[in-house]
Amino acid sequence: QVQLQESGPGLVKPSQTLSLTCTVSGGSITSDYYYWSWIRQPPGKGLEWIGVINYSGSTYYSPSLKSRTSISRDTSKNQFTLQLSSVTPEDTAVYYCARGKPHEVVKTTRAPGHYWGQGTQVTVSS
Repeated sequence: QVQLQESGPGLVKPSQTLSLTCTVSGGSITSDYYYWSWIRQPPGKGLEWIGVINYSGSTYYSPSLKSRTSISRDTSKNQFTLQLSSVTPEDTAVYYCARGKPHEVVKTTRAPGHYWGQGTQVTVSS
């Protein structure tokens, strides 16, 4: 069974870069046709898709966050990483990593066949 675990600092200062890592076990991030997403949920709001990296290393980002987002991977550690630059308090949220079925990009719904990390709280504050 695939398991995902987010890690990173829980507090980031405004204007700095938020960096989170998702460590995957029970499956390889290079396995054909799987897409590995980053998603967040601000307090009192719904889920927001941030972006995805796929099995071949290609990345796709939400248009609203694209200018500040970078997703990369370390295949030797079976990890993928989110970097969000120039953060503001509006970036405060619980951040999740997730994977769906082959060829599927998990965005804002949870469904059978999806795997999600437990989420990690990130607060942007001085």
